[in-house]
Amino acid sequence: MDKHILVVGGAGYIGAHMCKYLSAHGYSPLVLDNLVYGHREAVQWGPLIEGSIENTRLLDEVFSKHDISGVMHFAAYAYVGESVEDPAKYYRNNVAATLNLLEAMVRHRVDRFIFSSSCATYGEPVQIPMAEDHPQFPINPYGRTKLMVEQVLDDFEQAYGLRSVCLRYFNAAGADPDGRLGEDHAPETHLIPLVLQTALGQREKIHIFGDDYDTPDGTCIRDYIHVEDLARAHLAALERLLEGAPGDKFNLGNGEGYSVKAVIDTARRITGKPIPARIDPRRPGDPPSLIGSSQKAMRDLEWKPAYPGLDTIIETAWRWHQRHPGGFGR
Repeated sequence: MDKHILVVGGAGYIGAHMCKYLSAHGYSPLVLDNLVYGHREAVQWGPLIEGSIENTRLLDEVFSKHDISGVMHFAAYAYVGESVEDPAKYYRNNVAATLNLLEAMVRHRVDRFIFSSSCATYGEPVQIPMAEDHPQFPINPYGRTKLMVEQVLDDFEQAYGLRSVCLRYFNAAGADPDGRLGEDHAPETHLIPLVLQTALGQREKIHIFGDDYDTPDGTCIRDYIHVEDLARAHLAALERLLEGAPGDKFNLGNGEGYSVKAVIDTARRITGKPIPARIDPRRPGDPPSLIGSSQKAMRDLEWKPAYPGLDTIIETAWRWHQRHPGGFGR
């Protein structure tokens, strides 16, 4: 049987890598994306259905036309600052539209759902590393939308039998080792692509927000996980549901943290470029350290990062940025 997986947001950074990985492992991805942030050029491993999960009629058509074994959802808006400035946009897309998708799944008896959640559901860390039982007190609307969907999914499993796995990412990074996919956001807010754009001369300098934190070099520490490792974990989670397991929640991270300065220094070494940097004041709400424990995923999903080192993460990203200095199609 051909296993069709509906990948919502499959034209985006993580979603496109997921489609490539699914295709390589015997699945047939169907991409549903409105291309607000995604890229048509990134859809290379299955058909693109252009549209929004807000469109109930379109969802009914998709589920009626295709025998879908499961749904993977990557279509959230994810700019924390914007979520503070325009929370309505985030609640409408990340919560209300997701609810529309879930109701369509219930109508069409599709009961396997992989949700792209976030460590932002935890809020300020009270313990490091952060495990799945860490208190969840998100500090911005983006994090609250992710937590709301997690709670909705708990209720849907109990009421309708819709089983889900919520995967709480730390910092997704890196690029397709084959060089066909990479990070292309507008605007770009992630540290590693910003550093590499500086290496390419597209930015004058990289800004370091605070160097007086209680960390070894004074800069913030974050847990980076390679996008290919995220894809591997999603497939393991899907196959767990296909085998009949109940829903669950897992952190996805390296379990190690790298400081802002360490990222910049590693990028300087790999690119051979000077990468000018400037120290700016701290940003409000930036905790000194965010590191996740992925022990549960390693145990229950039989998963572990294949690309754990910062060198490999930056090398794959640099290869992409050199080949596509203007992003997809440029």
